[in-house]
Amino acid sequence: MLYREFGKTGIKLSALGFGAMRLPMKEVNGKKIVDEDLAVPLMQKAFDMGINYVDSAPLYCEKLSETAVGKALKGYRDKVYLSTKNPIEDNDGDHWTERLEKSLKKLDTDYIDFYHFWGINLEGFKSWQGLKYGPLEAALKAKEQGLIKHISFSYHDKPENYKEIADSGFFESTLVQYNLLDRSNEENIAYAKSKGLGVIVMGPVGGGRLGAPSQKIQGLLKNKPVSTAELAMRFVLANRNADMALSGMSNLDMVKENVLIASREDHLTDDEVRHIKAMMEENKNLAKLYCTGCNYCKPCPAGIDIPYIFEIMNRYIVYELKEHAKSEYKDLINKLTWIKSEDASKCTACGSCEQKCPQKLPVIKQLRETHTTLV
Repeated sequence: MLYREFGKTGIKLSALGFGAMRLPMKEVNGKKIVDEDLAVPLMQKAFDMGINYVDSAPLYCEKLSETAVGKALKGYRDKVYLSTKNPIEDNDGDHWTERLEKSLKKLDTDYIDFYHFWGINLEGFKSWQGLKYGPLEAALKAKEQGLIKHISFSYHDKPENYKEIADSGFFESTLVQYNLLDRSNEENIAYAKSKGLGVIVMGPVGGGRLGAPSQKIQGLLKNKPVSTAELAMRFVLANRNADMALSGMSNLDMVKENVLIASREDHLTDDEVRHIKAMMEENKNLAKLYCTGCNYCKPCPAGIDIPYIFEIMNRYIVYELKEHAKSEYKDLINKLTWIKSEDASKCTACGSCEQKCPQKLPVIKQLRETHTTLV
């Protein structure tokens, strides 16, 4: 396993982190719970293989991830850095502390190494400044008390709002989305690195999207056959501004494969990275011929999230992520995704979308084609 300097913290973290958001689950009395008989030894095996960072959150795995992580850390607490998150449900500092204390109890630990302001956005961050006793003051107090070692933030806001938060000097590390399909935070990653923040990439395999085979993506490296998932992971690890790729792993094969990739010295050459970026941009432009995702067609009277459904179709057509696209659409039909949308078959052909589409796309026809292709 390779280790990298983590910002200005003085800590060296493994190039691969264990994301405890996809732990093995089982059903008991009609209720899904973490299968601790599998999850705990899985994490401990990852620690034995050199991973020294585990990331959880209060809501992961039916709210049971932190408890499983706490059990996995028994005997490893002085060897593994622990990360979890505060959802910041209001601006009350005491409530912020109560949520921290709940996590400490579930994790069965006296302190958290990297405690994240979860899913931060610029508007919320600004609203906390100047409060008599808000989340920022509560975090500083918790750090003084030794309950947390480092204050961090995970980010899902617009890319252009990132730098103002990074410039605040309040945070020591950051967790951001970045992968082959979504490079919108590439500049922010470089900026955070320049400011001395530790940088961890979440979603290196696109939340599982890049785990599915794609001949088009696999063919980006000429004469170097690799799986889509391996190429995705190597692409992230080749970014010198990223200190770690955080991957959710649910079985030992995934752990072994990712550890093997993260232990390589030779990820991608600069020329290979440039070639991959150029080809992905070309693919992105092809995707825009189908739908730009401008959202002007919304809301749909039938409750269809048209841009999201066309995004799934783009993955099928443009990136050839066919297995993933079909699985994603099936989840949407069965209401198993967080996206609130009817499937494309519910289109009533009212024409509202086509009137508003600046691309003048034949939306009704394409919705029918999408449903036929993906079911």
